[in-house]
Amino acid sequence: MKRKVVFMFINASITEARRVEMDLGQGLMIMVGVGSYDMACEEAKKLAEEGVIMVELCGGFGTIGHAKVTEAVAGKLQVGVVRFDNHPGYDNQSGDARWL
Repeated sequence: MKRKVVFMFINASITEARRVEMDLGQGLMIMVGVGSYDMACEEAKKLAEEGVIMVELCGGFGTIGHAKVTEAVAGKLQVGVVRFDNHPGYDNQSGDARWL
């Protein structure tokens, strides 16, 4: 079985989760786009059930978003995050200020 890893990003224009997969031979890189923290949590739970071993959240997720996804997967996969305290794409707001 191929090792599955995920990069997840968040953008308000996404109304349904979007997914792209890239086969790298020994593993599968999956990119998932979501439109909210709730959608991220639901997708992360699905990914854990698919056997994904880790998800890295984009800098658009704040510390609360990271905590919500981590709690949602209940230890079934590891959750990491790219961090921007003040995201340049969100007028220098944190992801939490943008999404909560």
